Amino acid sequence: MRACCLWLALWTLVPAGVVLAETETVKFRISAGDLDRRESPVRIPLGRLFPSASRVTISGLENRSLAGQVVAPSPGEVNPPPCWLVFVLPELASGESRELSAEINTDATSPEPGYRWVEIDRGQTELRFGDRPVLRYMHPKLDESTSEKRGETYKPYHHVFDPQGKMLLTKGPGGLFPHHRGLFFGFNRISYGEGRVADTWHCNKGEYQSHEGFEHVETGPVLGRHVCRIAWHGQDGQVFAEELRELSAWKTSGGVLLEMATHLTSRAGRVRLDGDPQHAGFQFRASQHVPDKTAAQTYYVRPDGRGEPGKFRNWPENRDHVNLPWHALAFVVEDQRFTACFLDRPQNPKEARFSERDYGRFGSYFEFELNDDRPLDLRYGFWLQPGEMTVAEVAGRAAEFVTPVTVTLSK
Repeated sequence: MRACCLWLALWTLVPAGVVLAETETVKFRISAGDLDRRESPVRIPLGRLFPSASRVTISGLENRSLAGQVVAPSPGEVNPPPCWLVFVLPELASGESRELSAEINTDATSPEPGYRWVEIDRGQTELRFGDRPVLRYMHPKLDESTSEKRGETYKPYHHVFDPQGKMLLTKGPGGLFPHHRGLFFGFNRISYGEGRVADTWHCNKGEYQSHEGFEHVETGPVLGRHVCRIAWHGQDGQVFAEELRELSAWKTSGGVLLEMATHLTSRAGRVRLDGDPQHAGFQFRASQHVPDKTAAQTYYVRPDGRGEPGKFRNWPENRDHVNLPWHALAFVVEDQRFTACFLDRPQNPKEARFSERDYGRFGSYFEFELNDDRPLDLRYGFWLQPGEMTVAEVAGRAAEFVTPVTVTLSK
């Protein structure tokens, strides 16, 4: 993990070790390509390090300015720049381009309002935009005093709030299938070493995932992000893999836009990741309210059309339920319908095998083999909004994620 953290070490040194002009201007051109852009994340590579507290103003969009933010590269990025300048583009029609500029003030004396991380309890860290909660990271220390306590603490995960921040839309411990909770990543069929096996999904035979600290935390007007160090423990309690798990939330008005990145490295030589579509990979589990009261109203939206309540697809029963560019769950909590969209990338491992259930759990998994020289790097998108979405609307979100706005720096 030391090599992976070089960029974090450099990033940490920026405020103390780099002297820059108080204001610097970066000019660039953005192009929409073949997509109509709406609230689209934009990333601009910067050729030098800038302090993370820099105040950034984007100009050139029809008499309005936008807030920008300087952020570090994500874990596992290939040949990343020293840092990125990010902002959210309100709209840009297909085929159009704009000449913009970013003024970076490196001598900002006070942080801009926006996202902030708040420790609300031991082992619970919440991301808020102002006072509105967006995410809650659950990372308790393993407690083996009772089987019930162990079940509550054997893996970290993220809760997701509704876009107004009024209620949690994801499930924690207990309820139907207690091993499913929130946004989570793991595998139930892992093999390594001389005949060793592990299940970091159910964690019933001594396995567990442990939060080992925050590698990096970012706040600002555009996004809130953290990179968590998570250790994967086998049945003997020893660490066989280490993960940098990143969750980012972007400032959008129509819903919650999240990105998850993970960089998983072996600490035990060859480690084979495998599982089944219900208990492996990246998954979302809706609130316990869904199985208790509204499961009959659950349906899924797929690239080939909208499904009907009571009709669900799962690999391997449905052999063609694989390698979907996106997948969406429509569910009801407290008499309000929401749509949650899982956005995959062609670069993520394939064959990606998908699963869907009426109680509001969906996602996909794949097979992969780690070794000392081969880490696993993933990036997924996730969009959640009130109401229903059409096939075209979800497909548009997926296209935005996979094919971002083109950026050309001006000389």
